[in-house]
Amino acid sequence: MAERLTLDEADLRILSALQKDGTLSIAALSEVIALSHNSCWRRLKRLEAAGVIKGRVALLDAAKLGLELTAYVSIRTSEHSEEWLASFKRAVVALPEIVELYRMTGDVDYLMKIRIANIEAYDRVYKKLIGMVRLTDVSSAFAMEEMKNTTELPLSTSPLTPVR
Repeated sequence: MAERLTLDEADLRILSALQKDGTLSIAALSEVIALSHNSCWRRLKRLEAAGVIKGRVALLDAAKLGLELTAYVSIRTSEHSEEWLASFKRAVVALPEIVELYRMTGDVDYLMKIRIANIEAYDRVYKKLIGMVRLTDVSSAFAMEEMKNTTELPLSTSPLTPVR
């Protein structure tokens, strides 16, 4: 059984700082979190090796790139075989407009998030998807206003964080 990772206050400060700015150098990060350069580097490497830090990315403004429409697509299927699932995964991976996909419990089998320019672009993605894989029921909803969107995880509620 894998050893359970424990996080202390310094680890949380590192993770919090990197969630706000993933471009911080070790020198800048160690200054922000008030830890020595070497200690910060060792902790960062441990968090990366443990998979807590999966990578560092640039967050882009979808609207400024012309991808102003967000569609949430609920999918039901009567197919649940391994072959169908493999086909579905191939279809989803082949469509870059699909930015998130979740297998769900309840009445909906899958929930998908699509970023596109407009309704016409959504229709093109929809037609490609149904041309690649058989779906029983597809229902879409379009976001009218983005009220909160964050990539920061709530570290204070993680079961791996120290009790305060």
